[in-house]
This record gives sequence, structure tokens and C-alpha cells, in this order.
Amino acid sequence: MMNLVKYISRSGAASRRNAETLIRAGRVTVSGQVETNPAYRVKSDDRIRLDGNILDVVEDFHYVLLNKPRGYTCSSADPHADMLALHLIHLPGVRLVSAGRLDKDSEGAIIFSDDGDFVNRLSHPRYGILKRYRVITRNPISEEGLEKIRSGIRDGGEMLRVKAVRKIADREYEFILNEGKKREIRRLTAAVGAPTLVLKRLTIGSVELGTLQPGKWRNLTTSEINALKNLMKQS
Repeated sequence: MMNLVKYISRSGAASRRNAETLIRAGRVTVSGQVETNPAYRVKSDDRIRLDGNILDVVEDFHYVLLNKPRGYTCSSADPHADMLALHLIHLPGVRLVSAGRLDKDSEGAIIFSDDGDFVNRLSHPRYGILKRYRVITRNPISEEGLEKIRSGIRDGGEMLRVKAVRKIADREYEFILNEGKKREIRRLTAAVGAPTLVLKRLTIGSVELGTLQPGKWRNLTTSEINALKNLMKQS
């Protein structure tokens, strides 16, 4: 037996964190009855539904790398979004969830999966999976500004800090993050007077975007999946 949160996560319908929210909101039924306890132990003869749709535990998971173009939203369902990144991936009958986010104006590598445990771990700051970005700014960042970014900048009550940052060319920089607060890089560059013009994620852990074209996707290789899982175990 597994608890209800894990069951929903294993079905691919939501990450563990979002599954708990859905359960508490009364959107999940167990054999016809609303169940609001995330710790409920699912029995073999239980029928689990989310918003009336039956959920089954996925046995063979999918792991997909997408090169998200600018203008696409990473939410699974956003009524205000014109274009969803999820719609660029064509796997009929597979319920994919993004592992973390890239904001609408950013582009590059993002991983989708129906393995809820994997998505939750890859998204959670606790596991510290490093992500590398190429950033072009409107104005050059001075050495003093780079040092401020390395030391950390407080913005909106949050301490923003990168793992590393270095200059590549005029107004072009490489950022490495192991957490990734909302719009963190954009907030950091704005704080030192150099608003971000282009932000592209190049790697997630050891998974590289490589030559994958914008709007295209591919399945992760077995070695890439295992490498990410090993990083999670070490954290």
C-alpha cells in the first residue's frame, strides 16, 4: 500500500506537493467518496479519481527534455497562457509534469516526466541539482556588480545567491544555480543595473541541451536518468 499523495504522484497527475493541495481542496475521491487526508492508505480495490477522472499508477515512466522557446508557459494548465510548453511534447495518453519552471520570457532546457517522485526531487531546492544558464544583459555588469551577485543580494525579503557567475563576453555571462527562486537571475542582474535580455538554460545536472532545437524534445537516455537519480541520492 502507498499513501494517497504518493499514488497521485505515481499516476503522473501531479507532483507530491501539488497532489497534497489537490487532496485538501476536495478534488480527489476514493471509491466515490471525497478524501481530504493526504496520508490515506490506498487499498488494492480503491478507485482513485481526480476531478472525476480515474487515476492509475504508472509502471513505465517517461522522461523528456524540452528546449522551451520564449513565449511558452511551463504550467500544466493555465487559463491565462496563450501557449503551454507541455503542448510541444506529443505523447498521447501520457500525463507529464514539468520539473521546476522557466518563466515565459526564458528559454532552454526543462525536463518533464510522469514519475512524480523524480519530478519532486528534481524540483526541490533540498537536492541542489546544478543548472547552468547563458545570460545576455542590456548593460555590462561591472566587477563590483559580479561580486555583489556572488555574495548575495536581498530582494523582496529573499536572499538571492548563485553558485557561480562568470563573464563570457561583453554583456554575456554564465550563471550556475543550485536552487532557483522565482525569476532569480533577472532580479539579480536588475539589482546591479543590468536588466536581462536573454536567459537560456543550457544544462540540468549532467543533462545538456546540446543541439536540440527550440520547440523540440527528446527522451532522456538511461544514463542521463540514472545520473540525475544518483545526484539526488547524494544530496
